[in-house]
Amino acid sequence: MANINSYLTFNGNCREAMRFYHNCLGGELSIQSIGESPMANNMPQIMADKILHAVLTSDEIIIMGTDMVVDTGLIKGNAVSLMLNCDSEEETKAYYEKLSKGGKSVNPLQKTFWGALFGDLIDRFGNTWLINYDKKYI
Repeated sequence: MANINSYLTFNGNCREAMRFYHNCLGGELSIQSIGESPMANNMPQIMADKILHAVLTSDEIIIMGTDMVVDTGLIKGNAVSLMLNCDSEEETKAYYEKLSKGGKSVNPLQKTFWGALFGDLIDRFGNTWLINYDKKYI
């Protein structure tokens, strides 16, 4: 069966963001700069340190990222969120605390009418996270 992974585009701070997510979520982080890639000779030297492709994997979490912005530029919006489904209340609280550092709490964690512990935030890179623990599905 096919699956969907999150792929985030940054404006030159992909390395910083992916390291932040790695620190928050753990797992393995792989980063390839443009300068380390076969396309290095076809790009301006100023792009050498920018990230061509980064992958963070931690259990079932896969987040990818890049600094390769299209010609029209990077436009951040609220149309895409990262949903983080957790295995316990403790894990939920820990991820919410880590990911919200330097960002903005939109809705603090709270028990909801649908039976979950849920909250959302915008991290310091402008990405929206939905943090959820629903023990009836675990």
